[in-house]
Amino acid sequence: MTQGLLRFNTAGSVDDGKSTLIGRLLHDSHAVYDDQLQAATRASRNGLDLAFLTDGLRAEREQGITIDVAYRFFSGQKRRFIIADTPGHEEYTRNMATGASTANASLILVDASKGVLPQTIRHSYISWLLGIREILVVVNKMDLVGFSQEDFWRVQNQFEAIAQKMPGSHIYFIPVAAVAGDNIVRRSDRMPWYDGFTLLEYLETVPGAEEVEDAPFRMPVQYVIRARGERGYSGRILSGSIAVGDEVLILPSGKRTRVAGIPSFDQDLEEAYAPMSTSLCLEDHVDVGRGDMLVSPDRPPKSARSFQARVVWMSDVRLDPSRPYLIKHTSQIVCANITRVISRLDVQTVSEQPANELKLNDIGLVDVETHRPIFCDAYRENRETGAFIVIDPVTNLTLAAGMIESVHERKQVMHSVSGNMGITVWLTGLSSAGKSTLCKAIYERLWARGYRVEQIDGDEVRRNLSRELGFSKEDRDENVRRMGFLAELLTRNGVMSLVSAISPYRTVRDEIKNRIGSFLEVYVNAPLSVCESRDVKGLYRRARAGEIPSFTGLDDPYEPPLAPDVECRTDIETIAECADKVVDAVEARLRSGREPHLDPALDPLPSELNNPLWTAGVTQEPRNLGRTVFSKSEE
Repeated sequence: MTQGLLRFNTAGSVDDGKSTLIGRLLHDSHAVYDDQLQAATRASRNGLDLAFLTDGLRAEREQGITIDVAYRFFSGQKRRFIIADTPGHEEYTRNMATGASTANASLILVDASKGVLPQTIRHSYISWLLGIREILVVVNKMDLVGFSQEDFWRVQNQFEAIAQKMPGSHIYFIPVAAVAGDNIVRRSDRMPWYDGFTLLEYLETVPGAEEVEDAPFRMPVQYVIRARGERGYSGRILSGSIAVGDEVLILPSGKRTRVAGIPSFDQDLEEAYAPMSTSLCLEDHVDVGRGDMLVSPDRPPKSARSFQARVVWMSDVRLDPSRPYLIKHTSQIVCANITRVISRLDVQTVSEQPANELKLNDIGLVDVETHRPIFCDAYRENRETGAFIVIDPVTNLTLAAGMIESVHERKQVMHSVSGNMGITVWLTGLSSAGKSTLCKAIYERLWARGYRVEQIDGDEVRRNLSRELGFSKEDRDENVRRMGFLAELLTRNGVMSLVSAISPYRTVRDEIKNRIGSFLEVYVNAPLSVCESRDVKGLYRRARAGEIPSFTGLDDPYEPPLAPDVECRTDIETIAECADKVVDAVEARLRSGREPHLDPALDPLPSELNNPLWTAGVTQEPRNLGRTVFSKSEE
């Protein structure tokens, strides 16, 4: 009687014998075809090198190491297996994490002559972080220590000290000699003191993936299919099951409907369950697209724009909290910031150490803020909806793998007695000083923190509300007053208004400041020569040629603020530094205002799903995905 499928991976330090052990397991269980055996024999230098049954890359065979993950499938008498043979070198830790991400059990190999090494600890802890609780410690190369029981016990004691840092793990120890096959498939005569399982016996009895019947239904939508006059929403069911007639909740819209059908290739299904890839037809015509999620209405996931996560950093480029990143979670990609590095794992002591950055192969605890919500569960509850990867928005390279540990409560936002307390942030400065670029960066940071925020750009107001105005002093003053009126309306209704405008005259700015009251003046300061060097539209050049009369900064004055609340020197400061200064000033101003009360529009699920303002806000696309340093790009 078979027990289903078991996925397991090998892990441990370099040269502990992972590939050789898997080769021996495949060979002695008769799971290797003749042509594969002959090819491995031809590639070997002296007889058959069992590691070549999994190490297929030329570089792996030349160097005698595993570089990439090698997957092998084989069947025993009692169950089927998928093996992920992963590399041991520290620089390939990212490959090990990839191989372990889908495993139900982990084989941690330890060289009996060397004992537990830092990479052994790192791989063990990564396996535990990835939700693997069935850990088999294989003490290999027992022939090098004369099959000594004392050496086996020494390694066992070393690892048990580490296991205390991995609560909930079920750990089993087996002494083996992979080259000769001792305790792999057949019991060893050279270790009579060991009377436990052989490797294959243990693998045939270890519990596989637990099938949780009451797991909540989760299906991210990957594609919308139209066939036979019906619209089907396709994706892979991550957990739970769904049947025709069941009610589903659609996120982020919050609408509810029922499943009308589950079409299949040959016949329609009555029920679908994880991990099937399927399509669902719904009773009602609703707006559902890629990145949306169909879930159980009784047990919905959490809506998160701020959460704490454990990450395995996989890039040579160090984590930089001032940079924006992309987060790929289920079927959607969102812009995000890793706002804080809380701690880094010291693999020598398996303890958390304070840190402010992560480098290649570091394991750290971080705070993450996304620019629109993701719908997730804690990784310990759901390995699919609790996992994500971090992507570089410029190179599109994967930087880290992450596991969500907890979702932060939504930010508390200030209120006045009559409602929300808004504020106007007015960015003034010369043309090409960096106002619009900085405004977008401030917008993203405030939005990610849960604030209600809107941008008012001088160029957009010119195109839409001030088309009839020219560029005389009177017309310019009127244009600025119109922007001030819009900002006043938004601020009065509890919205943070970000105004980006040259607004050259001090008198009009002070007039608007006095009228609004809740006002933060930001002087975006750059020398005229720097502004001219960034002039990609050629406005300064045309003005100097006489084509644009009364151009601010040349033949028309610009009156800088005498005492701005924040001054940003965009010729010597980056966008991240300037944006952080402004956001800090905004939050300090709010804290000095009224007592905080939680904004009901930002309440967690499920009440927020019925709020049309919130729903409209979260469907916006993120802006300014890449890091920007002020350069020749801003008007």
